[in-house]
Amino acid sequence: MKDCTIVGGGPAGLNAALVLGRARRRVILVDSNNARNKVTFASHGFLTRDGVKPAELRELAHQEFTRYPMIETLEDKVVEIAKVDEGFLIKTQRGQQWKSRKVILATGVYEKFPNIPNLSDFYGNSIFNCPYCDGWELRDKPLALFGIVDYTLHMSKVLLNWSKDIVIFTNGQKLTKSQVKQIEKTELRVETSPVHLLIGKKGMLEKVELVNGTVIERAGGFATPELFQTTKLGTLLGIKLNDTGGHHSDEVGNTKITGFFVAGEASNVYPSQLIIAAASGVKTAMAVNVELTHDGILGSED
Repeated sequence: MKDCTIVGGGPAGLNAALVLGRARRRVILVDSNNARNKVTFASHGFLTRDGVKPAELRELAHQEFTRYPMIETLEDKVVEIAKVDEGFLIKTQRGQQWKSRKVILATGVYEKFPNIPNLSDFYGNSIFNCPYCDGWELRDKPLALFGIVDYTLHMSKVLLNWSKDIVIFTNGQKLTKSQVKQIEKTELRVETSPVHLLIGKKGMLEKVELVNGTVIERAGGFATPELFQTTKLGTLLGIKLNDTGGHHSDEVGNTKITGFFVAGEASNVYPSQLIIAAASGVKTAMAVNVELTHDGILGSED
């Protein structure tokens, strides 16, 4: 019997495992090693880790786990979580199963990007989704902005902090009168013709070619994806999603299912930041430890 099973090995899950391991809880962290930020070369805005590679952050975390014998890690995918009298029955894709008193779902989200040809060739190199993560590196450069018009209009105003030369590419989506009025109040340029091709070398954007033949030089940009939960494990237990696309929970990740917690982007999708996800994992782990204590389950000896 595990004290807690953590599903997902991003910053939320990793930090939750660390806190619970230090609390002498028998923890297993299950991760399929398919992180959303695996295409990212460097992450920013994380105090003392500014510019760290996500893979390096993960490796450092696993090195730290070796100090705590209560933390077990498993590269696998959880495919079923069933509520049982003792807590939960966990089943994985590779056929393993065990019982766990508590569960923390920290699987995060996946991205659905605008339908733009060869966007993936540039994403993570010169096109990103978060100005707070990568805006500094693109400061004062001519930028492209792709995505759903309502959201790109909002982001374009934020991006003006880093560059005044921004072109919004609606990729064929027409503007409403209200949207036109918003743009007229700014110096933003809008191109409504669909994107034919992104041009550049080694992942570095140089030009955007439109279906109407227009070619616009750009040195980088941002794409605004739609975000969705990577797993239905929570909703299959009856937990509904909130307005941000995360699972309904309280401030520490406690859901309506006793003993089932959510952390990171499984709880709140926005804002999407490593340090926020890690902090969420800490809060949720502390809540799990308190609940175990109230259940009369104390930490195990090493």
